[in-house]
Formats: sequence, C-alpha cells, structure tokens
Amino acid sequence: MQPNWQTYIVGGAVRDRLLGIPVYDYDHVVVGASPQDLLDLGYTQVGKDFPVFLHPTSKQEYALARTERKAGRGYTGFTVFAAADVTLEQDLQRRDLTINAIAESTNGELVDPYGGQQDIQQGVLRHVSPAFSEDPLRVLRLARFHAHLHHLGFSIAPETKALAKQLVDSGELQEIAKERLWHETQKAMRSSSPWIYFTTLLELGALQQLSPPLAKLLQGKKNPLGLLQAASSLFTEADDRLAILLQALNKPQIESLGESLRLPKNTLQLCVQLSKHRRQITHYPELKAEQKHTLLNNCGALRNPQRLKRLVKLCGLLHSQGQMELPELNFGVSLWQQIEKGLLAAQQISSQGYISQGLQGKALGEAIKAGQIAAIAQT
Repeated sequence: MQPNWQTYIVGGAVRDRLLGIPVYDYDHVVVGASPQDLLDLGYTQVGKDFPVFLHPTSKQEYALARTERKAGRGYTGFTVFAAADVTLEQDLQRRDLTINAIAESTNGELVDPYGGQQDIQQGVLRHVSPAFSEDPLRVLRLARFHAHLHHLGFSIAPETKALAKQLVDSGELQEIAKERLWHETQKAMRSSSPWIYFTTLLELGALQQLSPPLAKLLQGKKNPLGLLQAASSLFTEADDRLAILLQALNKPQIESLGESLRLPKNTLQLCVQLSKHRRQITHYPELKAEQKHTLLNNCGALRNPQRLKRLVKLCGLLHSQGQMELPELNFGVSLWQQIEKGLLAAQQISSQGYISQGLQGKALGEAIKAGQIAAIAQT
C-alpha cells in the first residue's frame, strides 16, 4: 500500500464488534487513491456505478471514498463521485445510520464524526444527515436494522422515524426494485427479531405501499406476527419463517404476494406446500392409503423425502401454537416416523418387475402407483 493511502474498516464490521456481535464480513474504504492505483496492485474492479475492488488475496471489498448527490427518483437516482481528494468524513456522511458511519484505521483508532459510538451505547438508530430522506431503500434498511438489533434494546430516534415517514409519503418506495425488496426482507427474516421488521414497516406506512396483500394479512385478527415470533426461536432459515407467516393464505394469495416480493421459486413453493398440505400432513395417520400416496406425491416426497420432513417440522410448530385442531402427537418423532414408514415402503416398489411383465406407458404408471398404495397400506 502506498504511504499516502489510508485504508479503514467501515460499516457493519466496526458496528458489530463494538456491539459484541460476531463479525463475518469486512468492508474497507480507501482514502487518497485512484482506481488505477488499485488496479496496478492487482485489485479487481467489480463495481460499475462506483469503484469497488476485490483484494488480490483476501478478496475482501475495498471501495474508494466517495460522495453521492441526488439526481433522480428512487434508490438508483444518485450521481456518485469518487476521487483521491474525497475525505473519510465525506464518505461516512453519505451513510444511512450513525452506527454504520464509524471507521477503524489500520492501527485500531476509531473515526466517529457523527456520534455512532454514543448511539450504540444508548441503543438508538439515528440518521447521519438529512440526506437519509433521499433514498427510499433506507426505509427498508432502517426496519431491518431495527429487527437485527431489537434484542439489544435498540429503538428508532423520533427524528429518524419522521424522515422515514417523509420518504414513504413521497411515493418513492415504488421505485424500489422487487428483487431488492426481497433481498432486504430475506436479511430481516434471518435476524433475531424478524417480526420487528414488519411492525416497523407497518408503523411507517411502508408495507401498505410495498405489498398490500402482506400488510392486510399482518393487520388481521389472527396475529401471524406472534406466530412468526414463536417460529423464530425454532427455525433460522428465512424460508421456514416466511412459510409460517403465510400459512393461513391460500395458493392464489401466496402467489400474488410472491409476485409483489419477487420471491424465489423454491421459497414460493415451500410457502404454497405448507398452506396447501398442512392439514393433511398433520392428520396423516387418519388418511386412507390412497390419500397418503397422493400427499407424498404432491409434496415430491417420493423423490425428495427431506422436503416433506421439513414441512412436518413446520406443522409441528403450528400444532404447538394451537393453530391446528389435532389429537396429541409428538411431531418431532411420532408423526414423521409414521410418514417415513409409508414413504420407505412406497420407494421400495421398483418399475423393473412390472416392465418384465410387459407393462409400459400408462399401464406401467398405474401398476407402479397401485403397488405403492398397497405397500403404504401394509404399514
């Protein structure tokens, strides 16, 4: 590194270390360098809109210090200026929250021009500057950090909440790409308090604009956020938690919501399957053999048993929370053991024996199905 360059660790790594939270990702800002300076040292440029580089060995991100100026609508409507004469303080000023605007030098000295350490001590989420209201994506980030740090007693500063509501009223939330909406929501769903993400967005009036179907669900009488809170103590995957949150909706409703959030295919499929099959799964011991076979087939369990096992665990939570009217069952052991017996029996039915009998096409498929149903009935 050149003597006139200065590098700093910034953002989440500094924040989480001060909070005593494990640090997994490190971002760096470089002050006093040009893009060519980093390229000459073997860094790889990855940012198109502003200069971000990957270290040649560690592959950690290094971004040139930069400033931003509002030039249009939405979270992409900014003109970025990165140059060697941009100061660290100028770079930190463009960040969203004070707790994310702390830098650490190579010798461990903290640079905190906007009071981030004090806000960490007081448990406050506070904007760095009035420019907070220029970027609609910051409403989602504010809600996500509230969910991330709620268990540590963090709250949102009243003046920051006012700016966020101003952003909502501007209508610019509609400029957020659906893919980015799910990106932020997925991170929030993995946090320690995902239900806080939604309560914050509802309070700000943001969710009503971003996803009216989801806002309507959460404002209903069945307290789905309470169910999400219970799920968060047992499940860490965002997909599992979301499936629990949406389980009371029907398939068209989930698909509509999936479109508004741009849910990935696998996430959407898990949510639909839990909604559609949760009662049959929990009442599996009472089903007839043909009904059991249909359930196993519809859940894709004959090809992928783990998918159904995952659904059984989710149904176990619903039962424990009084969401299903069921006989007493130990969902962790008893229900899955019964399902697995039938599943293993059906998987033992081979097509080879029927083929050797000369069966093919539709007749072959019907014979295999009949054999699987008979095997399930014997269990």
